Amino acid sequence: MTDRELLGKTLAHSETGRLSIDFGATAVSGIHVLCIERLREFYGLLKKPVKVIEPYQMLGLIEDDLKDALGVTVSGFTGIYSMFGFKFENWKPYKTLWGQEVLVPEGFITTKDTYGGELIYPKGDMSARPSGKMPRSGYFFDSIIRQDEIDDEDLNPEDNMEEFGLLSDEDLNLIKEQVLELAKGDRGLIASFGGTGLGDIALVPAPMLKNPKGIRDITEWYISTVTRPDYVHYIFQKQTEIAIENLKKLYKAVGDSVQAAFICGTDFGTQNSQFCSSEAFDDLYLPYYKKINGWIHDNTSWKTFKHSCGAVEPLLDNIIKAGFDIINPVQCSATGMDPGHLKKTYGKDLVFWGGGVDTQKTLPFGTPDEVREEVLSRCEVFSKDGGFVFNAIHNVQADTPVENVAAMIKAVKEFS
Repeated sequence: MTDRELLGKTLAHSETGRLSIDFGATAVSGIHVLCIERLREFYGLLKKPVKVIEPYQMLGLIEDDLKDALGVTVSGFTGIYSMFGFKFENWKPYKTLWGQEVLVPEGFITTKDTYGGELIYPKGDMSARPSGKMPRSGYFFDSIIRQDEIDDEDLNPEDNMEEFGLLSDEDLNLIKEQVLELAKGDRGLIASFGGTGLGDIALVPAPMLKNPKGIRDITEWYISTVTRPDYVHYIFQKQTEIAIENLKKLYKAVGDSVQAAFICGTDFGTQNSQFCSSEAFDDLYLPYYKKINGWIHDNTSWKTFKHSCGAVEPLLDNIIKAGFDIINPVQCSATGMDPGHLKKTYGKDLVFWGGGVDTQKTLPFGTPDEVREEVLSRCEVFSKDGGFVFNAIHNVQADTPVENVAAMIKAVKEFS
């Protein structure tokens, strides 16, 4: 059974005998560039600069030799543009604030701020206001809110549509080329095509735009879901229409070479509760999710992937009703997210992609033995009757001890 066949069986909730494993296939299941460099050294691999394939979070490319060492069975297409709007092309050396030599795309342009941190510019255009900042002691960028003063009488939802449009032939051909190249390998394949993230809070500030208009302040956006629902409905409706047109083009280009599609990274959970009620979810989000997921299920063999951190157990029935097949990152440390309860209650309807180990406490601060114990326990629970792709709970962060990451991988292989 190839790794691709393994993922297919996993997504179909079939017993597989071994686990599908993802590290690096999406922007929410990756590894920080610093940790990747240390892992390459730990496993005795060729020393080389790590490519930054997600500059916002400073996630790195996990190359095939490291994938083999980690036992990774899933590859991912993560897009041709960065969160800051520049293409992944013409790679150049860059020295990080923590002293690591990495490779970044040509459009990765930064300057220093007055505190010794770094500012990054949309589309690499230094004539625009910077759209991201990394503190001097930081390891990734935060968006800079560039919100103009809001006048409700002049608000136009079209201003929040600037970043959504039909794919150009040039971009479509590049996506096709990269996806089909990935599909030549034996690993399973998930694709993040973009354009379907309804209200994704990482995207609301529009770090990819030079001069974003509309509602771009995160707090103001959350307030607007209650005080300006018609405005938000308009955006979601238009975005969904564009997304489906793009999905038609994408499926014609790549077909069933893709096994799963990353649809949305909007977070609905905090550590202890939810950002909205079930009723609000059903009113504001569900109709549009159903249209996107419905088109995919009616026209492709793809499974649909929903990312949401936090205590989302009260919303999982709604997420299932919206047509999602996969939930990630499965934050078991959040309120109500007990692994046994999740598997028993929702395991027939949802594939759990993640949940393998806690990246807030156990993986970065535990001992290798504690990591092993938690990983084996999670695998035992989530793998029963299929439907489990092993990944940590969200991205593996910069200073995570490499011995703990190795203990995690060793435990997964031990379980399989």
